[in-house]
Amino acid sequence: MFKRKQPQNYKDLADTDLVELSKQDQEAFGALYERYVKKIYSYIYYRTSNSHDAEDLTSRVFFRAMSHIEHYVDKGLPFQAWLYRIAHNLVANWHRDKGRRKIIPLDEFVASGLKSDAPEDETEADEEREHLLKAIRNLPTDRQQLLYLKFVDHKSNAEIGEILGRSEGAIKSLYHRTLTALRDELEQPTKVEAEPLPRKRRKLLP
Repeated sequence: MFKRKQPQNYKDLADTDLVELSKQDQEAFGALYERYVKKIYSYIYYRTSNSHDAEDLTSRVFFRAMSHIEHYVDKGLPFQAWLYRIAHNLVANWHRDKGRRKIIPLDEFVASGLKSDAPEDETEADEEREHLLKAIRNLPTDRQQLLYLKFVDHKSNAEIGEILGRSEGAIKSLYHRTLTALRDELEQPTKVEAEPLPRKRRKLLP
């Protein structure tokens, strides 16, 4: 399948060049693997919350990519969007087979966004963080995934559309609805526990 070529400094090559070389040279695909394996693993881990399954699915992503690299078509989007698309499909099948609810634990993202260096702000930040996490977990799966791709992986709307199988316009609309839903959820006052009623004083015996 692969033909051995003269050694090259693959690290300096663009993805498009590596993809073309990968169709004939396995080492070129290895360079793509090294370039994106951590990102793909992180994405899968956030969707499975399981390191063992994340490692297995990551391996399957790159095996499938290598097996189909000859048929890869450049649609004007980064090559990694294709890898994310493969990962998205494999994780969706994984959840379907396991019958599990798809939840993206965005705790680290939220924690870093609300981090404060002032000790007096720690309690307030913790409360805000928990409130935001609760609101995120209440979102549908596709909206949780959108937030991860947008704010953790810093993907463009076009890339997210490629990964989720939707148009760029649909992603823009979904993003707007997601932010609106989060805002409405966060603006709701938190429930305050009712203070216990004062006990009636017992009448003392004379």
